[in-house]
Amino acid sequence: MSKQLDAVTFGEPMAMFYANEPGPLHEVFSFSKALAGAESNVATGLSRLEHPTGYVTKLGEDNFGKFIFEAMNKELIDTSAISFTKEFSTGMLIKSKVVTGDPKVEYFRKNSAASKLSLADFDEDYFASAGHLHVTSISSALSATCREFSIRAMDFMKSQGKTVSMDPNLRPTLWPDTETMVNTINDLATRCDWFLPGLSEGKTLTGLDTPEAIADYYLECGVSLVVIKLGPDGAYFKSQDQEGYVQGFKVDEVVDTVGAGDGFAVGVISAMLEKLPVAEAVKRGNAIGALAVMSPGDMDGLPTRAGLEQFMNQKA
Repeated sequence: MSKQLDAVTFGEPMAMFYANEPGPLHEVFSFSKALAGAESNVATGLSRLEHPTGYVTKLGEDNFGKFIFEAMNKELIDTSAISFTKEFSTGMLIKSKVVTGDPKVEYFRKNSAASKLSLADFDEDYFASAGHLHVTSISSALSATCREFSIRAMDFMKSQGKTVSMDPNLRPTLWPDTETMVNTINDLATRCDWFLPGLSEGKTLTGLDTPEAIADYYLECGVSLVVIKLGPDGAYFKSQDQEGYVQGFKVDEVVDTVGAGDGFAVGVISAMLEKLPVAEAVKRGNAIGALAVMSPGDMDGLPTRAGLEQFMNQKA
């Protein structure tokens, strides 16, 4: 493959219907449609920052699949490795609108086309064309074959001297039990270079209470950089030779917290790909995370490069 990508990711993109009015979902009649999914959020964010990014998945040969495929193409995400199947449907979700707090999300994804991703779909040439791989644990929770694909992708990229980032993106309802979730995610974490948990996720995964202790746990597992999200307080980072806290950006109004962690990942990954200092990468992560919570859709707050620079300069 001749096309070179800065990054590649894989997972389950979904069609999202988000309520246009607050209230219980069963009482809402007006919804808007958008692309959703943690990995597709990251792919979109990187693409908007002018980092060519590819996405690998399976979609159903249905209207949701067509919508997702076209939405990704509009974001200039490389879709050449996406396949379609007639046997299974594309996943979707509905999300409530809230005045305060976290929105309610209901998924319709069991036995989805994306959950059938397997080693047979792994294309070494395609992954080798990318300089970086981003993963979440959501794919590994979908099915045993997705888990095998995740491990293969991470191991392959490491063997090629590429960098790998991982956001645990805990989804307890997708796992059979907490022990399986923790053991699987911690095994995956040993295969990445940059690990990006939230503080509560880190506590669940390690049983430890402080950012410093959580970071040390993963550094001892072979991770080279741990960045722990602290919400409005910013983030803490630690590698073998440096550590520090990076202050968060003041948010005028929290509209929707969904996608904030994905925006944070976009900031860190993009800056690391640009060889910026780690503290600057974490600062960019904080900035895009702040933009994300001020926007209604999962991707609405993901900025262009000009938009990111404008926001960071305003808040400087």
